[in-house]
Amino acid sequence: MSKRDYYEVLGLSRNTSDEEIRKAYRKLARKYHPDVNKEADAEEKFKEVKEAYEVLSDPQKKAHYDQFGHADPTGGFNGGTGFTGQDFGFGDIFDMFFGGGRRHNPNAPRQGSDLEYRLQIEFKDAVYGKNVDVVIPRTETCDTCHGNGAKPGSKPEVCAVCQGTGQAEVVQNTPFGRIVNRRVCHSCNGTGKYIREKCSNCSGSGSIKRKKKINVKIPAGIHEGAQLRVSGEGEPGINGGPPGDLYITIMVKPHDYFKREGDDLTCDLPISFAQAALGDEVVVPTLNGRAKLRIPVGTQTGTEFRMQGKGVPRLRGYGEGDLRVKVRVVVPTKLNEEQKQALREFNRLCGEYINEQHDNFFDKMKKAFRGD
Repeated sequence: MSKRDYYEVLGLSRNTSDEEIRKAYRKLARKYHPDVNKEADAEEKFKEVKEAYEVLSDPQKKAHYDQFGHADPTGGFNGGTGFTGQDFGFGDIFDMFFGGGRRHNPNAPRQGSDLEYRLQIEFKDAVYGKNVDVVIPRTETCDTCHGNGAKPGSKPEVCAVCQGTGQAEVVQNTPFGRIVNRRVCHSCNGTGKYIREKCSNCSGSGSIKRKKKINVKIPAGIHEGAQLRVSGEGEPGINGGPPGDLYITIMVKPHDYFKREGDDLTCDLPISFAQAALGDEVVVPTLNGRAKLRIPVGTQTGTEFRMQGKGVPRLRGYGEGDLRVKVRVVVPTKLNEEQKQALREFNRLCGEYINEQHDNFFDKMKKAFRGD
């Protein structure tokens, strides 16, 4: 099966910026991560997204991909003329085939991971907004060692095995020559550092687990599934890098009476047969009080009335949606003899009118079947 276009995988156009590529990757990686998404194809999609990002985030690989796509005009070996030694070392080629990956500076600053928090709020708070305190469990920089993991008064030392590179080299002699395979240094686990005296507070990790209270402003009109981004409240950066962000996903509790459709609210209003036939003025509950609604004479069940401005404030605009009230005529199930007799008399008085209605209905049906 042919590979999908990397830009298509990330949902981007070809003239997109590096920042947009990074944002798209982070969003899709969170969505398809196997620890979060339990769908059968989530792991494959996650790998596809990761592969696309690794190419498009690298200027050299991106330029090559933009020109040639998935095809490699050099056949992977500089047009079949052999190894140049300038672009690829034997260790790099070994890594390409056996999954080593690019080398990087283990002490370079790196941004901290993003965090996601699911916040359930009341229906009314989603409509009108509210300030909410959330408690986030997260990793923070150790106050004792300030993140370097060493006991106060000491400092990390350069790893003697890898000399601070974070990688150890394994040389193999093969019929094709010497192949150098670079692996994560087993002594320092790729950090390039060795801590002789570890911090007693964090046991040398440089970070500790804490709970932090964060005040979050819920905007009026927010909807189910929306995400709020709180900048810099994610995991701390590594080696002095910036912290990640906190993403709060909003979950809204259902309301006993109202439902939401966009910026409109909907509800059912039960009325009696007499109110529907004779008309009436009724009181309708709204989220911020009560309002009066005029029921016209002869209102049929299922009729919908629109009360302007009684809905949800528009999240990115002005004004509010409407409250749509659907009338439901309630048929009584328990009648005493006097009520039954009154209805029989009412039915007798309406008999001719009802028959006329039925005749008109059946006439229309006959014409419909005849094609008149």
